[in-house]
Amino acid sequence: MAPNGATPDGALPYSPAMLLRLDGVARSLGVRTLFRDVSLLVNRGDRIGLVGANGAGKTTLLKIAAGEDPPDSGRVIQPRSVRIGMLRQEIDPGRDISVHEEAATALAELDRLEAEMRKHEASMERAGHEGREVPAEVAEAWDRARIAFEFGGGFEREARVDRVLEGLGFDGERRERPLSSFSGGWLMRVELAKLLLASPDLLLLDEPTNHLDLPSIQWFEETLDEFGGAVVMISHDRTFLRRKATRIAELENARLTIYEGGYDRYLSLKAERRELLLAQQSNQQREIAETERFIERFRYKSSKARQVQSRVKKLEKMERIEVADEQKRAMRLRIPAPERSGEAVLRLDAIRKSFGETEVYDGVDFLVRRGERIALVGPNGAGKSTLLRIAAGVLPFDSGTRELGHRVKAAFYAQHQLEELDASRSVFEELESVARYDDHSRLRGHLGAFLFSGDDIQKKVSVLSGGEKARLALAKMLLRPSNFLVLDEPTNHLDVVACEVLEGALRDYEGTLIFISHDRTLIDGVATKVVEVKAGKLDEFLGTYTEWADRSLDDGLADGTPEAAAKSAAKAKMEATPSAAAPLAEAKPKLSKAERVAAREREKEIARRLSRARKKLTALESQIAEGEGRLEEIGHRLGDPAVYRDGDAVRTLEAERSEQSDTVAELYRDWERVAAEIEALEQASA
Repeated sequence: MAPNGATPDGALPYSPAMLLRLDGVARSLGVRTLFRDVSLLVNRGDRIGLVGANGAGKTTLLKIAAGEDPPDSGRVIQPRSVRIGMLRQEIDPGRDISVHEEAATALAELDRLEAEMRKHEASMERAGHEGREVPAEVAEAWDRARIAFEFGGGFEREARVDRVLEGLGFDGERRERPLSSFSGGWLMRVELAKLLLASPDLLLLDEPTNHLDLPSIQWFEETLDEFGGAVVMISHDRTFLRRKATRIAELENARLTIYEGGYDRYLSLKAERRELLLAQQSNQQREIAETERFIERFRYKSSKARQVQSRVKKLEKMERIEVADEQKRAMRLRIPAPERSGEAVLRLDAIRKSFGETEVYDGVDFLVRRGERIALVGPNGAGKSTLLRIAAGVLPFDSGTRELGHRVKAAFYAQHQLEELDASRSVFEELESVARYDDHSRLRGHLGAFLFSGDDIQKKVSVLSGGEKARLALAKMLLRPSNFLVLDEPTNHLDVVACEVLEGALRDYEGTLIFISHDRTLIDGVATKVVEVKAGKLDEFLGTYTEWADRSLDDGLADGTPEAAAKSAAKAKMEATPSAAAPLAEAKPKLSKAERVAAREREKEIARRLSRARKKLTALESQIAEGEGRLEEIGHRLGDPAVYRDGDAVRTLEAERSEQSDTVAELYRDWERVAAEIEALEQASA
């Protein structure tokens, strides 16, 4: 490394905390430019959400960052000691080995160290049997291997593997099953487990929550909280981004723009930046028009030739200000008003369903009423999808009855419908294949509502991204009005814009809806009733997802947030403390005078410590506010196009941002420690 932290050519200084830097990276596909002049600094502790429309190049950029694909131009700078792990969407089933064995391959280095230790131990044992002194180099090599093995967690590696797999939903039986017996979603969980076990310095995650159920997402969020490295994540899960991202990097119009702060702050800053860019674009367009009028007016006058040429060159060199088309964001899909159904939309009575020897339901009843919007929640394997498919009429059951109500027309959406799209057709032709004669006049408008406009409708299905295929499948299902929608993970593969459009449409939908989703923002915005599926039983809750989660928390189910943990701990303490209304026989015995004096002194000491801790917490909050204010100021400056075009200024601001981010992160850690201390003291004084 060159002096002062510079790279060997001296061009790009970076802080010791730097894990990765992209400098001027570009990539094109044929004549289409995915992105150009992308610069991004990733420091230890960063949590960066990478967002943008489907097809913008997010996954490609992640692969370039991981070193899997080379950029067309620009550089990827990574210190030699930094280890990068990437979670991909495309999962290979791999060998026919168990889940546990596959996950354990992430700890292959520990296996190598253990084998080395055994080899040296065998050498030392032979020397002892032969009466020889153990060679010093053998003893030293064994000691080095043992220390590395112990430091790397070698003695706990089996427990680590089991703990990670359990957190991701693999119980004891599933861990021993072969990979070939699992679907793609479960295989992705295995890859995620391997990635977490390997503990790289930088995690590059492509839609990590896509195939996780809600409990696994909560566990994953807690795991990321404890991860000391950096994370760059592509996700359409708005709740996940709100909870985990501290910076947002948006790919739009082939450019990467960095927004300081969380997801909601990004939305606010983006709106402000758009207004600024629109004003600058308007001024630039006026300048261009005036320049073009001058050129056209004096093009053939020799006396003005020099001025004309000067203005022509000026126009050629001018970097045009581009502003993203907001039409897609403004679009609101409206599902056609369906025919009114009877009051009882679906009735399931005494449903029994087994898969082989595995019993899922043993006589379950379920009633869906007109106008309800029901979210099914619960861990994977509990039977949510089974219940949903029985409700949709696409899965037979062993016994019981399924009855649709008067005039009920059901429509079912599931991920397998993406595979049933005809790859040889265009988008328009695929929708046309399910249209009736009187539908044809509105096919283009219907596709536009699903964000297919202009030439997009002539794209072949074979070249569509996963998100585009999901939108097309939804468009087919919703072409004609149905008064009972049954949806299985409708937001999988959709980008954030499409999720927002779909959420608005489902919220305004006048029919009846039952759905499964891991998108907590969608559930909270749409569901009017939550049904928890657990161990073959249904627990119904009338209210929103947040209200259900709060109730579940009160019942002892933590939702993964610090607030929940604190509330759960407080509840447990209350339950463990004898009530004031408890019988006198259960009251504590009277204390002696000496014990009462000691108790008062202890209370005074706790009060003094509480006072100091609260003052410290207030001071930390002021420092955090000041630090975040500085980060916001730097973010505004980085969002200024004039500054962003100045490479030196950007690098200086990025370095300052990095240092300030580290400071704020440290302050937050101090705040959490002091807040925990206050909570413990308050509980002790209660």
